Amino acid sequence: MNEPHRESLRNVMLISSAGAGKTSLAEAMLFATGAVPHLGSVAQGTTVSDFEPEELHRRSSVSTSLLRCSWNHTTINLVDPPGALSLLGETVMALRAVDAVILVVNASSGVRSELLRIWARVTTLSLPCLLFVNDLDKDDASLDEAVAICQRELGIMPLPMSSPYRTGAQLNGVLDLAQQCLIASRKESPTIQQLPIPEHEQAVAEEAQKRLQEGIAEHDDRLLEQYLSVGELTQEDMMKGLRLGVQAGTMVPLYSGSAIENIGIVPLLNAIVDLLPSPMERATTAPLTGLHPDTGERITRRTLHEDPFSGVVFKTLIDPFVGRLSFLRILSGVLHADSTVFNSSRGTKEKSGHLYAVLGKKHTALPSAGAGDIVAIGKLKDTQTGDTLCDEQTPICYPKPALPRPVLSFAIEPKANADIEKISLGLHKLIEEDPTLEFSRHADTKEMVLSGMSQWHIDLALEKLRRKYGAEVVLHMPKIPYRETIRATSQAQGKYKKQTGGHGQYGDCWLELAPLPRGEGFHFENKVVGGAIPRNFIPAVEKGVVEAMHHGSLAGFPVVDCRVAVYDGSYHSVDSSEMAFKVAASMGFKKALETAHPVLLEPIMTVEVDAPADHIGGVIGDLNARRGRILHVEAKDHTEQITVLVPLAELLTYATTLNSLTAGRGSYTMEFARYDEVPRELAVRIIDTHKVEMHAAAH
Repeated sequence: MNEPHRESLRNVMLISSAGAGKTSLAEAMLFATGAVPHLGSVAQGTTVSDFEPEELHRRSSVSTSLLRCSWNHTTINLVDPPGALSLLGETVMALRAVDAVILVVNASSGVRSELLRIWARVTTLSLPCLLFVNDLDKDDASLDEAVAICQRELGIMPLPMSSPYRTGAQLNGVLDLAQQCLIASRKESPTIQQLPIPEHEQAVAEEAQKRLQEGIAEHDDRLLEQYLSVGELTQEDMMKGLRLGVQAGTMVPLYSGSAIENIGIVPLLNAIVDLLPSPMERATTAPLTGLHPDTGERITRRTLHEDPFSGVVFKTLIDPFVGRLSFLRILSGVLHADSTVFNSSRGTKEKSGHLYAVLGKKHTALPSAGAGDIVAIGKLKDTQTGDTLCDEQTPICYPKPALPRPVLSFAIEPKANADIEKISLGLHKLIEEDPTLEFSRHADTKEMVLSGMSQWHIDLALEKLRRKYGAEVVLHMPKIPYRETIRATSQAQGKYKKQTGGHGQYGDCWLELAPLPRGEGFHFENKVVGGAIPRNFIPAVEKGVVEAMHHGSLAGFPVVDCRVAVYDGSYHSVDSSEMAFKVAASMGFKKALETAHPVLLEPIMTVEVDAPADHIGGVIGDLNARRGRILHVEAKDHTEQITVLVPLAELLTYATTLNSLTAGRGSYTMEFARYDEVPRELAVRIIDTHKVEMHAAAH
């Protein structure tokens, strides 16, 4: 396969709500271009894009696919990310690789919440866009309703370039409004028929073309003057005006059809070539800017083969049998197979393996690839998704996009103890493929915790863990890392004396406990005077206190925010030892703690909730019921953002509740704020429950 010239290259992402037919459209485009011999079906599990077992049995995409095809002497890299909201991170990363998007809207179901999030990212990046209204073969499909939804929900005013042509209730083709012809096609054939518009449709088509020309002319003073003076635009001027408007982001051409029926695909392919920017054209409006990894100096690159090599990894695939593949958008220069590259994100050099052009799971080896292209690289051991690869002599590091943070966590336990290592290894590999997953071992609760975007997201990860790495786990709600502290000052003696007939043990110390402000941690003071305790034993006293603080008197949670002073004691010249004073200090701390009015603390999170304005009342009411304290509410574009303090214990299943309250259109982030005292009645229940669990674990 020859390396495409950068002007004859298009990098395009398909975006949609889940179930809108995005993958079916990709399949129809591959069929029309001759990249595949048959039109695959999502329902039958025969698409090129979806090939993972999890995709085949779910009948939906769960991983970004790269699909390479060619049309009108132009190479097209189609990027097909999953549409599910839980996998938004896949789309966010893949947006770095493309120069334009095709927005796929289902004519029956319209726009769902996940598309609103994706569209916000697209508009932030100012990516040119084409709109394809799909499934117009369905009985309940409405092009007008789909357009109205796009205007209302996404704020775009699409320019219709084609409209459905029906014979009775059956969709038979589309009317090309710019070319003024009927384009008919058959499901079993990639070829089309270009026919005259039937007489009974001519008046409607001509009126639609007039509105199209008006829409184009409104965005260009020269074209507007010509349209007003002549009354129409030439075909050449229409396409030129469209191209400029699309690439400037002021126009969104609309194409209609049905992917599963192979209708309306060719006009869309023509638009990709004729209207969307090449990588070089995109770089004129979105310059390639990064930083020097050592000096922080701002650096620019051009989308030219002559510039130093640089690129970003937007996807990682790891297979226990096939190996590791890194999907790379080459931003500048040329990359050769089996060469050494510099990872400026990590400051390391790596020897790359083969380069591949990718069509689903089919990989075609390339000797090299140049600026603007998208390829897969084998055998990069340390490179992660989001990393920059470049020439070591002229390094550059491109910024990484912010990924959505996990909002739902589960503690996991192996079904078989022998699987612990496989679980840890497997999950770390899965996180390399999907950075929106997080896996950690909590020091406080001694639990392994897996965090993701939803229950569905975590279930998917565990399904892959079982298939790829042969490990199975059991899920349960994670324990809350409670703390204990004190509200009063107290003193107590800790005395450890052991006489066994020979060398004994003796340690004696008096301790004072005092509360500290929240978040201050632990302070230790030595107030011993007159040598009551030799100085060399004071560190042992502190060590005994610290160890005793790991288990509080209420329910065995760690003790925080207290000052401990040793102020008196005694020793034995022969029997005293560091161990004896350590034990004595532990005894004294436990005695003093019981009379220092211990209380239970819980972690409080700062939560930012984004929700549609018409759902805000229910969201706030639910947050109040979760013991939340609203800090402020701020109106944004189409949503309102609530900033609130909420106990972590009330947020374990909040993702599911928020999804239900907002019809899937709400989202939230959270981060640790502080520890606060648990209300007394609730604290009693928590302490009693924890004691029962500890007793059960001991037996």
